Amino acid sequence: MAFGNTAELLGAKPSPISKSEYRNRQEKLYSQLTDESALIICSSSAKVRSNDVHHPYRTNSDLLYLTGWSEPDSVLLAIKSDGKWNSHLFLQPRNTELEIWEGRRPGVEGALEGWAIDTASSIEEVEGVLIKELENTEVVYHSVGFNSIVDSAVEKAINSKTRARQQIGEGPTQRIDPSGLIAELRLIKSEAEIELMRYSAEISSLAHIEAMKNGYAGIGEWQIQGIIEGCFRYLGASNWAYPSIVGCGENATILHYHANNQECKDGDVVLIDAGSEYEGYAADITRSWPVNGKFTESQKKIYNLVLKSQLAAIDACVVGNEYIEIHRAASKVLAEGLVDLGIITCSPEEALENGELKKYFMHGTGHWIGLDVHDVGIYKPEGKPRKFESGMVITIEPGLYFGDWRPDLNDLDPQWAGIGIRIEDDVLITENGPDVLSSRCPKNLDEIESLIGSS
Repeated sequence: MAFGNTAELLGAKPSPISKSEYRNRQEKLYSQLTDESALIICSSSAKVRSNDVHHPYRTNSDLLYLTGWSEPDSVLLAIKSDGKWNSHLFLQPRNTELEIWEGRRPGVEGALEGWAIDTASSIEEVEGVLIKELENTEVVYHSVGFNSIVDSAVEKAINSKTRARQQIGEGPTQRIDPSGLIAELRLIKSEAEIELMRYSAEISSLAHIEAMKNGYAGIGEWQIQGIIEGCFRYLGASNWAYPSIVGCGENATILHYHANNQECKDGDVVLIDAGSEYEGYAADITRSWPVNGKFTESQKKIYNLVLKSQLAAIDACVVGNEYIEIHRAASKVLAEGLVDLGIITCSPEEALENGELKKYFMHGTGHWIGLDVHDVGIYKPEGKPRKFESGMVITIEPGLYFGDWRPDLNDLDPQWAGIGIRIEDDVLITENGPDVLSSRCPKNLDEIESLIGSS
């Protein structure tokens, strides 16, 4: 298939994140570290898929956040010297023979010219440099599990029993995982990050629209997946942000359905949870629509109820509100609606307390999103729900699921059986209220029905 004029509908590409912003991020992190410490952030190696074929590579998000560097087998070492923090990047050196086969590498010279680092050298030197540099530190800020050589060097430095250490206490005595500190920085998005996320959401929205326009009874889940993910790449996304969920009929009632191998039958609702990744930043959008272009009356009632709950949750995305208010808002609307429809027979208040609502709405209403689709940031620091601040970005994704394959729903009225509806958008918290980054993706029932099969 061709995507026609879809690319013409996409706005101008946002500017990449500047070196100065990366430097500012580093300085904010350094200001929270002790003077006699070392910061080590590693990227992993490319992973083998089968035999000599590798998975597509995606670097450690913390390294990407601090430097913009996205190559495998790299290590960032930051140490304070003469009153100033120095960032040193160990990386894969230039290698003509390997580059002929696998693609060009920036190398040391390219890294120094194009990225926010002070010095650079070959990854082959990392062990020796670490052994020497860590002798003058007391604390190592380091996340294990990305590079075994670095993990071993840090462990040896901390557990060393040399005579010098015994006499003058030379060398580090503890390791602290820096990911929590970085997570707090990543939680509040900059203007540059917001524009990248908005662009990723626009790409994703246009891809969802293409899927709707090409929908018909008899289309395969895999074909819808192909349309959406092909559109991601066609519009310039680097990849999907997570494996796409395309579930028709009862498959839409499985939260993380992934087979995507069934034919969509006449009368099915298809639930599509798919988002692109652009310059490292994720989008996360879910839409649910009838493959034949027309909701049944029962499907329409459930769809409108989920949409009403989503709009209520979006309205709760206000600076100063506690994070849990979005779930309360969505759950209240869903409980009241299910009681009105006769699906729940107790009161809405009881349904919220006794677990009746959870039979049909069993997940949370949203999660942080950014460099990771389920982005970093504690939801309840010190056990108290976090309050929204300007610059946070969160998904809003209530849903209702009536899988008649479930033994706990064997007394379900047949008119609801097999319906799965979720509606999800990416919402920026601002001082002026919620800003829906994915607003270009239609969710009004009439608008959706008019799109289906219109290509």
